[in-house]
Amino acid sequence: MQEFPVRDIDTRVSSRIVKSAVTPRPIGWISTTSADGVDNLAPFSCYNYISSEYPTVMFSSKAHDDGEQKDTAQNVAATGEFVVNVVTEDLAERMDRTSAELPPEESEFDFAALDRAESTHVTPPRVADALISMECTAIESLDIHDRGVFFGEVETFHIADEVLVDGKVEMDHLDTVGRLGGPYYTSVNRMEMTREF
Repeated sequence: MQEFPVRDIDTRVSSRIVKSAVTPRPIGWISTTSADGVDNLAPFSCYNYISSEYPTVMFSSKAHDDGEQKDTAQNVAATGEFVVNVVTEDLAERMDRTSAELPPEESEFDFAALDRAESTHVTPPRVADALISMECTAIESLDIHDRGVFFGEVETFHIADEVLVDGKVEMDHLDTVGRLGGPYYTSVNRMEMTREF
């Protein structure tokens, strides 16, 4: 086994290693609206939930090479609102398309031919075809190295009827997509385990 002390290797190498080691990563497909009223949509694989008692999620956004934050980060900082849309297999290609670097005045919803659905508690729209969306209010942000980290409390869930069974989300009906290292994604291959302790 080889050892790679992080301080001794190029940051591009350590970045590739950690992105391949921390897998599969859930994808936060974040929709925001700029102060000028332009809807933005972008996928983030540095994303997770951090509290379930009062649902709270986080995502981090890498700054551009010139140090300027990406549109999503700027929009959340300016408005304090965002929506997390769950990515399923049927949306994967259009999700990947929204990672394109577009000018701030152009919406990824339009670029990827995605329909909007109106949110009820925040301004940014939801992805209409997403089976689950979470409207969030930003509560905190941190700058860590080259990334801005944003925390948001979920104000409301939108859940499609077909994934609800007896009031619970049925994973057999939710084929989520995760991120691997490099250009690779993965689909859900469920493995059930029954705890006997």
